[in-house]
Amino acid sequence: MEYREIKPCQEVAPFIHSYWEMKGDKFDGQWERIFPDGCAGLVMNLGTTCLTDNGSVYMGFGKTYVVGAMTSFKDSYIDSETHLLGVCLKPAAFATFYNYAPQNELINTTVEFEKHDSFSIDKILNNPFDYLNRYFIDRRKDQRHPLQSAIRDIHVTKGQISIHELAKRNCTSVRHLERNFRKHVGLSPKAYSNIIRFQNALTLIKNSGGDRSLLDIAFECGYYDHSHLTNDLKRNTGLSPSQL
Repeated sequence: MEYREIKPCQEVAPFIHSYWEMKGDKFDGQWERIFPDGCAGLVMNLGTTCLTDNGSVYMGFGKTYVVGAMTSFKDSYIDSETHLLGVCLKPAAFATFYNYAPQNELINTTVEFEKHDSFSIDKILNNPFDYLNRYFIDRRKDQRHPLQSAIRDIHVTKGQISIHELAKRNCTSVRHLERNFRKHVGLSPKAYSNIIRFQNALTLIKNSGGDRSLLDIAFECGYYDHSHLTNDLKRNTGLSPSQL
C-alpha cells in the first residue's frame, strides 16, 4: 500500500490537518484499521468500489463522503484497485466549509455528499492537491475556528483536564461548552479529552520500544492503573497493548 500526506496551503491550514492519498498495490487484499482521533474528514473514491465502516458502507467511484468523528476503531478493505483521496479536518472545522448536519449526527458514520457539496472528479484527477486548496479557499465562510481555545487547552494538557476547569479557563459554563462540542466536534468535551489522552498513551507505547512498563505509562497519561489503560486501548483499537 502506498500512502502519503500533503499539508494544505497557508490560507486553510488553521482548519485542515492534511490531505492524504492511499493507493493499493498487487500485494494488498486485507482490512486496514484506523483509530479515533476526534477529527471529522472527507474522502473521495478514485478507484473501484471500496468497502469501509467495518464492511457496512460501499463507497462508489467518483463520489465524495463525509466521515464523522469516531468513538472506536474502523476497518476498511484495501486491495490492488483501491485509490482514495481524503481530507483530515481539524476538530470543529467542518462548519467553516459546510452547512450540513451538526457533527453529533455524523458520529461513527460515512455519508455520501450531495453533488453540490462533492469534489469534482474531473478537476481532482488533473491536480488533486491544488484543486483541494482552491476548493476550500472558495468555500471558507469564516476566519474563526470554533472552540479553538478549548481544544488547545485539551491538547496542551494531553487530555488530562477536568471539564469544569476547561469551562472555567474559557469563561463559559459546562453546559454551554458541552453543547458547542457536540455541535461542532460531534463529541462531548470529556469524550474528546479521553481520545486525546488515548492518543498520547498510544504514542508513548509505540515509542517506548518496550523499555517502559504499562503501569508507568498509565500513570503518566492519567489512568488509574494499567488495567484502566488496557481497557481504553482495547475499546479504541480492538487490540491489546502487546498487539500494537
